[in-house]
Amino acid sequence: MTLRGRLTAAFLAVAFGPVLLGAVFVASTVAAVDRSRATERLAVATTSVRTSIDALCQQLRAAADAVAVTIDHAGTAAQVVSRGLATAVLVTDVTGRVSYATPEQPPAPWRDCAAQAVPGGPVHALVVRVQLHDADGSALGTVTAAQPVDPAFVTRLAAVTGVAVTLLDGDAPVRVAHTTESGNGRDAVLAAAASLHDGHVTGTIDGRYVRRTGPAAGQPLPLVLSVPSDQPPGLHAALVAVVLMAAALGVAAAWRLARVTTRPLAELAGAADRVATGDLTARVPVRSRDEVGRLAVAFNRMTRETGGYLAALASSRDQLRGHLAVLGDTLASTHDLPRILRVILHSALAATGARGGTVLLIEQGEQLVARCSAGLDEYGPGSAPLRVPVGSGVVGAVAATGQPRRGRAEPTSTAPDEPRCRTYIAVPFAAPDATGGEASAVDPPGRQPEVVLGVLALYDRLGGEEFDDDDLATLRTFARHAAVAVDNVRVHEEAQRLSLTDPLTGLWNYRYLRESLRREVERASRFGRMVSVLALDLDRFKRVNDTYGHAAGDTVLAEFARRVRGEIREVDLAFRRGGEEFVVLLPETDARGATIVADRLGAAVRDSPVTVVGHTGVREMIAMTVSIGIAVFPDHADTGPQVLAAADEALYAAKTASRDTWRLAPARQPSPIREVPVPVEARSPADGLPRAGPEIPIATGDPTAGT
Repeated sequence: MTLRGRLTAAFLAVAFGPVLLGAVFVASTVAAVDRSRATERLAVATTSVRTSIDALCQQLRAAADAVAVTIDHAGTAAQVVSRGLATAVLVTDVTGRVSYATPEQPPAPWRDCAAQAVPGGPVHALVVRVQLHDADGSALGTVTAAQPVDPAFVTRLAAVTGVAVTLLDGDAPVRVAHTTESGNGRDAVLAAAASLHDGHVTGTIDGRYVRRTGPAAGQPLPLVLSVPSDQPPGLHAALVAVVLMAAALGVAAAWRLARVTTRPLAELAGAADRVATGDLTARVPVRSRDEVGRLAVAFNRMTRETGGYLAALASSRDQLRGHLAVLGDTLASTHDLPRILRVILHSALAATGARGGTVLLIEQGEQLVARCSAGLDEYGPGSAPLRVPVGSGVVGAVAATGQPRRGRAEPTSTAPDEPRCRTYIAVPFAAPDATGGEASAVDPPGRQPEVVLGVLALYDRLGGEEFDDDDLATLRTFARHAAVAVDNVRVHEEAQRLSLTDPLTGLWNYRYLRESLRREVERASRFGRMVSVLALDLDRFKRVNDTYGHAAGDTVLAEFARRVRGEIREVDLAFRRGGEEFVVLLPETDARGATIVADRLGAAVRDSPVTVVGHTGVREMIAMTVSIGIAVFPDHADTGPQVLAAADEALYAAKTASRDTWRLAPARQPSPIREVPVPVEARSPADGLPRAGPEIPIATGDPTAGT
């Protein structure tokens, strides 16, 4: 097969294949997205249905309770019906005899809102039944509030949910009681609903998606929800047309491209044969500006410049050095230290032609540690970094004296851990000494003293030659850039640390508290975990400042912070909020764990007095105690600021109680959904639902009394 034929076949495979795969992908993606969107809409509609029916049941319960708590059942029932809280009210005695009923009663069967999941069947009304008691608490009968389930009710559900709603009238066979579907859609939805279970979604032959919901606890009606498909019509026909058109265009383009490409290649092959025989005057016609034309230009340039290749290479190296110097000045302003050191090392290797190299930084004042290496096989990925004591070997001596070194390696001149090499060059990089120390050997006369930060070392210049003075000058340039980069990063890190910590206690400050609380609450909310917040306040701390002075108060605060750090885990965070107020953040800790930590912190402060120096210079022992407020997310609040506020309220309760103790924030009370007028003698029990009868005493007490 010729090159032209291979190019044509390859072009068709490369160009037509993705078009075909893309068409299949688009068709499947559109179908998947359409089903996903329909499923999501149906899920939202199901939630809306449950919410609407639950609201209706709550309304009926409120209406029944209102009738039950009054003596004039008939008058109250008439008011309830006139206000639209219920369509009908039925009052029966203990024997089931009807003692009062509103004029219009919905037809049977009725279904109680409180009923558990039952098989589907005819439902003509939703009702709520409330027991009727006398003043002594004896049962007198039942009050029933009803709302008919009719076409108007189904239409309202459809309006609320934004989907078509069908009320079923039985399970076997499935029949329709009321629906908002059209004639054709009704049959398709009914056929799909016959094989559906609660919560499942399926499609119909006419392009609709159907979901069945209920009957279930909290939703006693057997309903079917449906939405039309959003998939554009004629999509598959359009995709087939696009694929066929792309195939026709691909064949024509492939043939033309193969013809245009192979002709210049044949001319290039002939010219290459002439150059192989020694004819350096061979030239290739340049017929285009594409890749083949550029190849012809490159071939012609190669034959012209072969004689001056070495001179051009030397000039190119000098140019590279100049560009790298400018690049180093630019990199000095960034704070990504590993990236800066990597760029500097790779640029130095390219400029000097070295086989490998490393950048070492002085850590803990006595050891050089490689922070970036390249071209050193014995220190590849996964191996421990190169470590050399200051003063040992070549790089250790450079770090100790501040003087560069270059030459051939000898067994007696290199440290055991240094890379094996034939030739080497190493230069120190230094930054101004902020401590104001004395000048060292690395400092030129008349300049500010400098401190050595590390060493830049290269090994084995390619070609076997030793590194020369030009390489030393180039490496000094890179060393200056490395020094500026390291110094800038260290200053930036120190400034960042000071901006997030309290200078007196060393704890995190209030700024970092807000960020950490937001992050931990968000993480706990995402993974279903708990976060406890402890608000701490030293008791009667103002008396310490007034009696012994602010210096003694600072001593107490610093000692308190030390004890807090000693009583919490590594994952826990301690903050100074301001003054004598502190906060401890306990991730993945419930209320019980938080109270244990609070007990430990209270004991750590209470059991050991703090030694301070007063105004008179006499050392005195001060007994301190701490009050602690505890709040837990999500038990006591939904957001970070709210849980912190709950902990503050618990702290205030601890302060008010007796100090030197802790209190747990009270549990949140659910807010009522709807207010219902209740007589003075009635009182809401613990479940929040009003009932008729005399006021029942409810035991009260401090929810945190046990803590």
